[in-house]
Amino acid sequence: MQLDHLDRRLLNLVQSDFPICPQPYQVLAEQLGITEQEVLQRLERLMQQDVIRRLGGVFDSRKLGYKGTLCAVKVPQDRIDEVAAVINSYLGITHNYLRDHEYNMWFTILAQSPAKVEQILKEIKEKTGIEDIINLPSQRFFKVLVNFDVRDED
Repeated sequence: MQLDHLDRRLLNLVQSDFPICPQPYQVLAEQLGITEQEVLQRLERLMQQDVIRRLGGVFDSRKLGYKGTLCAVKVPQDRIDEVAAVINSYLGITHNYLRDHEYNMWFTILAQSPAKVEQILKEIKEKTGIEDIINLPSQRFFKVLVNFDVRDED
């Protein structure tokens, strides 16, 4: 996959300088010297190529009153897709990934209260029939800001 100069500049802008305004893609286009339509086409292509996984805001959930937890569950190999679909059907699931471990599926929940987290876990247990889920509520918050500086080769 080849990224041209404009792709690289666009990637840098959307990571750290995304305009907060009524027409952000127009502002990006002006900064890049291209049309708004070309910005949208480039972003769509970069998403289709999995260069961009997600394009959206990041909010401080703690300041909004949300509680987060990390969970681990033992899922039989032949049920991975089925159980992942159940877990991922909840809006509060922010990550879900497999690990090479006895507890092989790990996911995070963000909810309005610890009681809501417990409700979601209860429903997941009921829907999957899997009772062995470890709930590891966050005790301390660590946030690592990662921006990838996508420079031109030259």
